Amino acid sequence: MTETIQKIVEVVRANSSFLLTTHEGPDGDAVGSSLALASFLRRIGKQVTVYLQDPVPELYTFLPAADSVLSHIPDKNYDVAFVLDVGGKNRAGKEFCNFSRVTTTINLDHHLGCDNFGDYNLVDTQAAATGILIYRIAQAFGYSFDSETALCIYVAVITDTGSFRYSNANREAFSVAGEMIEHGVNAWSVAEQLYENQPQKRLELLARCLPTLEVFKDGMAASVTVTLDMYRATGADAELTDGFVNYPRSIRGVEVAIFFRQLEEKKFKIGFRSKGKINVAAFSTVLGGGGHHNAAGCTVEGTLDEVKNRVYAIVEAAL
Repeated sequence: MTETIQKIVEVVRANSSFLLTTHEGPDGDAVGSSLALASFLRRIGKQVTVYLQDPVPELYTFLPAADSVLSHIPDKNYDVAFVLDVGGKNRAGKEFCNFSRVTTTINLDHHLGCDNFGDYNLVDTQAAATGILIYRIAQAFGYSFDSETALCIYVAVITDTGSFRYSNANREAFSVAGEMIEHGVNAWSVAEQLYENQPQKRLELLARCLPTLEVFKDGMAASVTVTLDMYRATGADAELTDGFVNYPRSIRGVEVAIFFRQLEEKKFKIGFRSKGKINVAAFSTVLGGGGHHNAAGCTVEGTLDEVKNRVYAIVEAAL
């Protein structure tokens, strides 16, 4: 691991133009780690392009340089591409997967079963967030952390650990977060942005989502659902569903929580969460997805009833 980090540091020192990307539907770790790496590279004099297939969610637009993220890759050559937190290269989107004007690709990830598709692969499933890997690289480089880079790393860590509530909140996660506070992060200000600043339509969407609650397998599993009709009724969109899966997971006795989010008439995005005893990445892999022990996801086609029946059968068999 240390050897790989040193090789990545050497690549950073030796090159000048960098393309950064992450997975579709970016979360706090995806956005935070991308912008942290961009901040670090720019401050050491590198040319940086951050490309995301999907827009930065409104929740994270307060992060430095969030408005510089591009929705298309410029038609130019890059020395290095950093691909962050994707689990598999295909999750970076078709445009990036079809882009060939890159000399070296570096894969940074902490997902279970991540593909080693890069020329360099720094994959550590024990890392609480991909933002932690950015911290390790910058530290190995000898970088003096500034407040903007620190803020992005802090947000990556706090969001992917569920504000340090999840089992991945290890000693390194607390240590790095604490160090970022020493470099100028205001923890209350971040908490206010993330948890005390939601639009009204998110609560209106949640009010429609919660009555869909289903508890099964003797109270060990539970699910909630958001449909396209709910979006239309509230004016909300998919990015405002972040965190909805935590409501069924919070029920006493529930070991596996499931979130069904409708994408099209017969297509659903499935989010799995575990309290620790069950490896939900196994469910996701069976259904063509991926993820972590406690958090995973996939996309399944069919009507809502068909999708639920398929998913419930897999979960019940495991439980």
